[in-house]
Amino acid sequence: MVSETNDSGIAQRYRILHVFRAPVGGLFRHVMDLARLQAAAGHPVGIVCDANTGGERAARALADLLPSLDLGIVRIPMRRNPHLSDWSCLRAVAKRAAEVGAQVLHGHGAKGGAYARLAASGSAIRAYTPHGGSYNYRPGSPLHRLYMGAEAVLARRTDAFLFESEYVAGRHRSFVGGPVQVTRIVHNGIAEAEFAPLERVAEPFDLLYVGELREAKGLPYLLEALARLRAEGRALRLLMVGSGPDAEILRDTVARLGLADAVAFEPPQAIRSVLARGRILVVPSLAESLPYVVLEAAAAAQPLVATRVGGIPEIFGPAAHDLVASRDPAALAEGIRRVLDAAPEALAARTHNLSASIRQRFSLERMGSEVISGYTAAFEARARRRSPAPREIAGARTA
Repeated sequence: MVSETNDSGIAQRYRILHVFRAPVGGLFRHVMDLARLQAAAGHPVGIVCDANTGGERAARALADLLPSLDLGIVRIPMRRNPHLSDWSCLRAVAKRAAEVGAQVLHGHGAKGGAYARLAASGSAIRAYTPHGGSYNYRPGSPLHRLYMGAEAVLARRTDAFLFESEYVAGRHRSFVGGPVQVTRIVHNGIAEAEFAPLERVAEPFDLLYVGELREAKGLPYLLEALARLRAEGRALRLLMVGSGPDAEILRDTVARLGLADAVAFEPPQAIRSVLARGRILVVPSLAESLPYVVLEAAAAAQPLVATRVGGIPEIFGPAAHDLVASRDPAALAEGIRRVLDAAPEALAARTHNLSASIRQRFSLERMGSEVISGYTAAFEARARRRSPAPREIAGARTA
């Protein structure tokens, strides 16, 4: 249930426009799930996103969602990095918000968050869900300071911060300050179907990676860890599923390390079918917010080796001691070795305990309800700011 009620007990409906750049990865899944939940609860919902990324998979997903969206879908070209074209994008978002009478502009990620907060006007509230990117980008660098300076300016135009992890909320406090606005920690949620047991294929790969093929995912460290383990006489095979800007660099690294016969690359595909093809999912990330791939694998009781970064410890909870250091191929290899050598009963108990913990703490229904609660709190906070204080009212009567 993701609807609030007003003072009369009537369910409150908001006209919600979600704004984000790339229809790929965890951010896309988060928005799709949220839009579907909100539409099912009776909120008119719409989407504005990039027209140039996502390919056929995104086009199909958006087409499937479109019948549920009363406010429709608009796709316009958006650049990943700051660009002069941002002005035309901003005008397009503002125009769409006015056309549909949006009461909530909910921006996701740095670019979507900027568009939503700068485009909002009138009575619309501006909600923002960072997904880690700009907060995690090379802290201390000039570009990171520029990004955080922009976040500080945009914070003044934000009515509600809906952080997806305690980690990113902490980054905001450290690099930007505050926030003093309405704030919620809204963890990503997953569906009950994702807890169903996996039907493993007959000859699975030993190791599995699913995600973007780029530097921040720590993939060179995974390849080095694999080379170390194979040097011990373990004939391990790795399946890497995904796409990204560093794909060719990674292929070159595979060849340089003599792993050509041990590593297979495949394009992005449905997560559960991929999980069934690997014995151990490895997440060697250097930075993360609250990755869906970890939630999905943990829910399905898939053995996991992951780094202790970002919001991953929040997912593991009491089992966070199982996480390994990032940027350390020896630590990664040891984590994989520990799972490979674990007694089957002990490993099964560990994975099922984590799955049960995920079911309790990361539901879709909770995610949807907490977002709507954040919107409502933002409207109430605005109303309080605009209402005169009792002393001011009394003064007006005696003037």
